[in-house]
Amino acid sequence: MVSSVIPTNRISGGSFLIEDRPPSEVFTPEDFTEQHQLIAQTAEDFAVNEIVPNIEKMEHKDFSITRGLLRKAGELGLSSSEIPEAYGGMEMDKVTASIIADHIAKYAGFATTWGGHTGIGTLPIVYFGTEEQKKKYLPRLAAGEIIGAYALSEASSGSDALNCRARAALSPDGKHYLLNGEKMWITNAGFADLFTVFAKIDGEKFTAFLVEKTFSGFSIGGEEHKMGIRGSSTCPVILNDCEVPVENVLGEIGKGHVIAFNILNVGRFKLGAMCVGGARVSLENAIGYAKQRKAFGKTIADFGLVREKIANMAVGIFTGESMVYRTVGMMDAALSEINKAGPEAAKQTRKAIEEYAVECSIIKVWGSEMIDFVVDETVQIYGGYGFVEEYPAERAYRDARINRIFEGTNEINRLIITGFLLKRATSGQLPLMAAIKKLMDEVLSGPSQSDGLDGPMPEERKLVSAAKKLTLFAAGSASQKYMQGIQDRQEIMGAIADMVIETYAMESATLRAQKIASTKGQAAAALPIAMTRVYLSQAMEKIEAAAKKIIAAVAEGDMLRTQMAILRRLAKREPFNTIELSQQIAKKMVERGKYALV
Repeated sequence: MVSSVIPTNRISGGSFLIEDRPPSEVFTPEDFTEQHQLIAQTAEDFAVNEIVPNIEKMEHKDFSITRGLLRKAGELGLSSSEIPEAYGGMEMDKVTASIIADHIAKYAGFATTWGGHTGIGTLPIVYFGTEEQKKKYLPRLAAGEIIGAYALSEASSGSDALNCRARAALSPDGKHYLLNGEKMWITNAGFADLFTVFAKIDGEKFTAFLVEKTFSGFSIGGEEHKMGIRGSSTCPVILNDCEVPVENVLGEIGKGHVIAFNILNVGRFKLGAMCVGGARVSLENAIGYAKQRKAFGKTIADFGLVREKIANMAVGIFTGESMVYRTVGMMDAALSEINKAGPEAAKQTRKAIEEYAVECSIIKVWGSEMIDFVVDETVQIYGGYGFVEEYPAERAYRDARINRIFEGTNEINRLIITGFLLKRATSGQLPLMAAIKKLMDEVLSGPSQSDGLDGPMPEERKLVSAAKKLTLFAAGSASQKYMQGIQDRQEIMGAIADMVIETYAMESATLRAQKIASTKGQAAAALPIAMTRVYLSQAMEKIEAAAKKIIAAVAEGDMLRTQMAILRRLAKREPFNTIELSQQIAKKMVERGKYALV
């Protein structure tokens, strides 16, 4: 197992809204151990030497190449980082899993395949399988000998997974469950060997089953012709009295939702890591093209508006890295407390991961929207060539779009973020309501004279504090207005989620920059601080806009005017010179020809 320098203190999920953290409690890419670096290099070499040269073949659905690459990944340990050693795995930490996902993302088509196999295709058995199921399947999945897939979605129940129509009934002899129905958009379906399939026993008990492709009554439909990720397989799964042995029920009967939701949490933080890795590739391509393309007598990399694009892309990657590794660091700290040999180890592991469901959804939403911005700007920098298949910008643009649909749509994840926080608040797990009340008392008492902060990066930390206050203020105003009915006000829930997302991003970037300054010195932190300032400027505008949207919906007349005055006071700030900061950032990126902090 990879040793790490992950902080050992346990941090509650969602607590970032109401608690301040010192930089020493946050895990960042600068904290990678030598073992982490070695894994990163292994994954990078595999991606560059094995995946990238085979992109065209995979784009044309040569799945023999794909299966061969999955087997090579298995041999290198890149497909088994989260499988226990007892079942042929490497049993590494979540940081390692994220590092691999980040580097595998050189090509989204294969990254989708790999993620479907190692994540949602394997982890249900790791976390919920019986001893017999683990022994039977995990060693072969770890080696890439068999390929895993996850069959949850249906044509009529994409995000509403519990409303599935697939049915299961016990056979007369009691030895099999007979499954009937159809699953849609199943990644790896065209060549997978083992499927985690969800169906309702007797039309009521939502349950997971391990289904081998050779089982009687199991078949695969034709390949979907997709907009992007064409190098991955996506097919329907057809169940026609499919005979599944009773011993292949996964987890508890009627508790399939526990599997579905927990596995999606893991998928979300890995997807965020892949989005960061994919964005890094697109930025490198954009810089390479901008440095050789000439217009009006000079390279377009010298143009201010192009440099601004490059800077903003780099800022997104820096912030994304900060969020992903902060989150998995918290997960690993929680997981380190578990006795892996104990009888409750699997259950405790699931609970530790579920603790950070809000952060996982944040990473998924933010990362998928960040990479969409990056690939769009890459197309713009390429100009007309960005619209042509021969150039990498076009494929990256198509491939990135699915990320906002994968692992629960971004709309669903926004509702999860706000809903989960409110649920934890009302249950007493997170003292959110007390924090809101304290803030309401504070803002109604008038301006405070003690707004200054001591220590490093005071202005940046002040903005993070303002973001938290604005988020609590808007959430409190909406909660007072709608009470329990806020769950039915999706626009409000979504706007609160946007504020929560940006607050987490702002704080993650700021803490990372602070940590770099304290451990490596101010000179090493110059670029991270510049990136943080650019991001904070953009994020505060989004937070302020979302707050105005909420307040305008929940107040009117004198109350609206009062609340808007409070909002303006909380959002008051001196602007950073983002033009100069962006020039500094772009200069470094163009010099290095890629994303780099040093």
